[in-house]
Amino acid sequence: MGFSTIPALEDNPLTPEGIALGRWLFYSPALSSNGQVSCATCHPASRAFSDEAPLTRRGVSGRPLARHTPALVNLAWMEGLFWDGGLKNLESLSLSPLTHPDEMGQADLGALMARLSASPETVQRFETAFGPGGLSLGNLLKALAQFQRTLVSADSPYDRWRRGEPGGDLSPLAQEGFALVQRHCTPCHGSELFTDNAFHNNGLDARFGTGEDLTRGRGRITLRDEDAGRYKTPTLRNVARSAPYMHDGRFATLDAVLEHYRHGMVPSTTLDVAFQRGAAPPGLGLEDGEKAAVLSFLEALTDESFLTNPPLGPPGPG
Repeated sequence: MGFSTIPALEDNPLTPEGIALGRWLFYSPALSSNGQVSCATCHPASRAFSDEAPLTRRGVSGRPLARHTPALVNLAWMEGLFWDGGLKNLESLSLSPLTHPDEMGQADLGALMARLSASPETVQRFETAFGPGGLSLGNLLKALAQFQRTLVSADSPYDRWRRGEPGGDLSPLAQEGFALVQRHCTPCHGSELFTDNAFHNNGLDARFGTGEDLTRGRGRITLRDEDAGRYKTPTLRNVARSAPYMHDGRFATLDAVLEHYRHGMVPSTTLDVAFQRGAAPPGLGLEDGEKAAVLSFLEALTDESFLTNPPLGPPGPG
């Protein structure tokens, strides 16, 4: 499918021991300041490692976050992490939620490492993965990155249909939807990853924040006016299981998303050219009768083996 082999990194190669440690850490509430919140608290596997709340309150503070919890799908091939692309690699990804006061709330990472070092079991896990003296913040982040690189989804009904395998029978309606997605959506959702790994203004708002305000989107990272209101294109893989949608979770259903692209887009100075239609209101040229076909195809991108894969779920005792 074009991304079957996980890219190898010289400074953090995948190992069974490193992946196992990363999995254990991903599901461990010990990483949070109150001992009750793990990465999986806001990233459950059954929802494509996303969250059902528009702006989750599941972090240590109980306050709503400013952005919707993104799905964690095929991260090994993603460029520009978070909705604004503020991070470039998985090794640094987990540092943000670890230290955010509303997420895992670790204001003192030295104290966190001291607590982990006090557990012989934890020390042994790190040394199994990284050798003697292996317990360190750097290796913690490396292990989490290794596990997250294994979150590979490429076995949906669509994938099996493309490969000509049993169980890959796409209905005529879903095949029509695939053709419509190719016609209307490939500028942002092209390739087998179903994302262009880029940033776009898709007509959600007319005005944006300034400086480093979160509502400025990609512009808060680049500090360029032309990037205001642009957000990372999420993958369409498992999109039927990762509601709600957009960077702020404003749309509860895929039907609402399609209605936005048909009739709800808001003009602004940075609106992506893919949605501009001259004197006509911005949007995609999707007809009333075509919406059901697109929805059928999006359902066919659901990879049940990914959502229920035991090696990606909580580890057993020991």
